[in-house]
Amino acid sequence: LAMTIVELMVATSSGMMALAGLGALSVYTVRSFAAMANYMELDKDSRNALDRMTQIVREADGVTSYSEHEVVLSYHGQPLSFKYSPALETLSMIDTNGTEKVLLRDCEYLKFEAFQRNSVPGSYDQYPATVDENATKLVQVSWICSRHLIGQILNSESVQSAKIVIRKQ
Repeated sequence: LAMTIVELMVATSSGMMALAGLGALSVYTVRSFAAMANYMELDKDSRNALDRMTQIVREADGVTSYSEHEVVLSYHGQPLSFKYSPALETLSMIDTNGTEKVLLRDCEYLKFEAFQRNSVPGSYDQYPATVDENATKLVQVSWICSRHLIGQILNSESVQSAKIVIRKQ
Protein backbone atom coordinates (compact mmCIF):
# COMPACT_ATOMS: atom_id res chain seq x y z
CA LEU A 1 0.00 0.00 0.00
CA ALA A 2 1.86 2.97 -1.23
CA MET A 3 1.03 6.63 -0.43
CA THR A 4 0.63 9.12 -3.15
CA ILE A 5 2.42 12.43 -2.99
CA VAL A 6 -0.91 14.22 -2.43
CA GLU A 7 -1.74 12.07 0.58
CA LEU A 8 1.74 12.67 2.01
CA MET A 9 1.40 16.45 1.60
CA VAL A 10 -2.05 16.47 3.26
CA ALA A 11 -0.77 14.41 6.19
CA THR A 12 2.34 16.60 6.57
CA SER A 13 0.38 19.86 6.47
CA SER A 14 -2.20 18.53 8.95
CA GLY A 15 0.61 17.52 11.31
CA MET A 16 2.34 20.89 10.94
CA MET A 17 -0.89 22.76 11.74
CA ALA A 18 -1.42 20.61 14.83
CA LEU A 19 2.18 21.28 15.97
CA ALA A 20 1.79 25.03 15.31
CA GLY A 21 -1.39 25.09 17.42
CA LEU A 22 0.33 23.18 20.19
CA GLY A 23 3.32 25.56 20.04
CA ALA A 24 1.07 28.64 20.26
CA LEU A 25 -0.78 27.14 23.22
CA SER A 26 2.53 26.37 24.95
CA VAL A 27 3.81 29.93 24.47
CA TYR A 28 0.53 31.37 25.80
CA THR A 29 0.65 29.06 28.84
CA VAL A 30 4.27 29.89 29.69
CA ARG A 31 3.56 33.62 29.31
CA SER A 32 0.49 33.39 31.57
CA PHE A 33 2.40 31.52 34.28
CA ALA A 34 5.24 34.06 34.11
CA ALA A 35 2.76 36.95 34.41
CA MET A 36 1.08 35.34 37.44
CA ALA A 37 4.42 34.72 39.15
CA ASN A 38 5.43 38.31 38.41
CA TYR A 39 2.18 39.69 39.83
CA MET A 40 2.47 37.53 42.96
CA GLU A 41 6.02 38.78 43.58
CA LEU A 42 4.93 42.41 43.10
CA ASP A 43 2.07 41.91 45.53
CA LYS A 44 4.33 40.24 48.12
CA ASP A 45 6.90 43.03 47.89
CA SER A 46 4.21 45.71 48.22
CA ARG A 47 2.67 44.02 51.24
CA ASN A 48 6.04 43.62 52.95
CA ALA A 49 6.96 47.27 52.34
CA LEU A 50 3.59 48.50 53.58
CA ASP A 51 3.75 46.27 56.67
CA ARG A 52 7.22 47.57 57.55
CA MET A 53 6.20 51.21 57.00
CA THR A 54 3.00 50.76 59.01
CA GLN A 55 4.87 49.28 61.96
CA ILE A 56 7.40 52.14 62.05
CA VAL A 57 4.97 55.02 61.43
CA ARG A 58 2.61 53.77 64.15
CA GLU A 59 5.48 53.72 66.66
CA ALA A 60 6.88 57.12 65.60
CA ASP A 61 6.84 60.14 67.89
CA GLY A 62 5.79 62.39 65.00
CA VAL A 63 6.60 63.71 61.54
CA THR A 64 9.42 66.26 61.45
CA SER A 65 9.17 66.96 57.70
CA TYR A 66 7.61 65.58 54.57
CA SER A 67 7.45 66.15 50.86
CA GLU A 68 5.86 64.32 47.97
CA HIS A 69 8.78 61.87 47.85
CA GLU A 70 10.04 61.75 51.44
CA VAL A 71 8.75 61.64 54.98
CA VAL A 72 11.08 62.13 57.97
CA LEU A 73 9.89 60.78 61.30
CA SER A 74 11.02 61.23 64.85
CA TYR A 75 11.35 57.57 65.82
CA HIS A 76 12.11 57.09 69.51
CA GLY A 77 13.84 60.47 69.51
CA GLN A 78 15.97 59.70 66.42
CA PRO A 79 15.39 60.70 62.78
CA LEU A 80 14.18 57.95 60.46
CA SER A 81 12.99 58.54 56.91
CA PHE A 82 11.30 56.89 53.97
CA LYS A 83 12.52 58.22 50.64
CA TYR A 84 11.35 57.57 47.09
CA SER A 85 13.81 57.89 44.22
CA PRO A 86 11.97 58.39 40.90
CA ALA A 87 15.19 57.86 38.93
CA LEU A 88 15.92 54.49 40.56
CA GLU A 89 12.23 53.61 41.05
CA THR A 90 12.92 52.55 44.64
CA LEU A 91 11.48 53.25 48.08
CA SER A 92 14.15 53.22 50.76
CA MET A 93 14.18 53.46 54.52
CA ILE A 94 17.05 55.39 56.06
CA ASP A 95 17.27 54.31 59.70
CA THR A 96 18.56 56.13 62.75
CA ASN A 97 22.16 55.03 61.97
CA GLY A 98 21.96 56.42 58.42
CA THR A 99 21.81 52.95 56.88
CA GLU A 100 19.69 52.82 53.74
CA LYS A 101 17.56 49.75 53.05
CA VAL A 102 15.52 49.37 49.87
CA LEU A 103 11.94 48.35 50.71
CA LEU A 104 10.42 48.44 47.24
CA ARG A 105 11.73 48.22 43.68
CA ASP A 106 10.12 48.81 40.27
CA CYS A 107 8.02 51.60 41.72
CA GLU A 108 7.04 53.99 38.94
CA TYR A 109 4.98 56.32 41.14
CA LEU A 110 4.99 57.07 44.86
CA LYS A 111 3.57 59.95 46.87
CA PHE A 112 3.52 60.81 50.58
CA GLU A 113 0.93 63.07 52.20
CA ALA A 114 0.42 64.12 55.81
CA PHE A 115 -2.87 64.88 57.55
CA GLN A 116 -4.09 66.29 60.85
CA ARG A 117 -6.12 64.52 63.47
CA ASN A 118 -9.36 66.36 62.65
CA SER A 119 -11.72 64.96 60.03
CA VAL A 120 -13.40 67.11 57.41
CA PRO A 121 -17.08 67.36 58.43
CA GLY A 122 -19.36 65.06 56.44
CA SER A 123 -16.54 62.94 55.00
CA TYR A 124 -13.88 60.40 55.85
CA ASP A 125 -11.07 62.75 54.82
CA GLN A 126 -8.72 64.65 57.12
CA TYR A 127 -7.30 68.15 56.84
CA PRO A 128 -3.81 68.40 55.36
CA ALA A 129 -1.18 68.81 58.07
CA THR A 130 1.30 71.60 58.50
CA VAL A 131 4.98 70.74 58.97
CA ASP A 132 4.84 70.47 62.73
CA GLU A 133 5.79 67.34 64.64
CA ASN A 134 2.69 67.62 66.81
CA ALA A 135 0.21 68.46 64.02
CA THR A 136 0.54 65.35 61.88
CA LYS A 137 -1.65 62.42 62.89
CA LEU A 138 -1.84 60.47 59.61
CA VAL A 139 0.70 59.65 56.94
CA GLN A 140 -0.71 58.56 53.60
CA VAL A 141 1.41 56.72 51.09
CA SER A 142 0.33 55.66 47.60
CA TRP A 143 2.31 53.85 44.92
CA ILE A 144 2.16 51.97 41.64
CA CYS A 145 4.63 49.22 40.85
CA SER A 146 5.06 47.37 37.58
CA ARG A 147 7.47 44.97 35.99
CA HIS A 148 8.45 44.28 32.40
CA LEU A 149 7.84 40.81 31.08
CA ILE A 150 9.27 39.87 27.70
CA GLY A 151 9.83 43.51 26.75
CA GLN A 152 6.33 44.71 27.63
CA ILE A 153 4.49 45.88 30.71
CA LEU A 154 2.12 42.96 31.04
CA ASN A 155 0.95 43.39 34.57
CA SER A 156 0.89 46.51 36.68
CA GLU A 157 -0.08 46.41 40.27
CA SER A 158 -2.99 48.63 41.06
CA VAL A 159 -2.34 51.63 43.27
CA GLN A 160 -1.48 50.66 46.81
CA SER A 161 -2.64 53.31 49.23
CA ALA A 162 -2.83 53.47 52.99
CA LYS A 163 -3.39 56.08 55.67
CA ILE A 164 -1.26 55.15 58.65
CA VAL A 165 -2.14 56.57 62.05
CA ILE A 166 0.64 57.70 64.38
CA ARG A 167 -0.43 56.17 67.69
CA LYS A 168 1.61 58.45 69.96
CA GLN A 169 -0.16 61.56 68.67
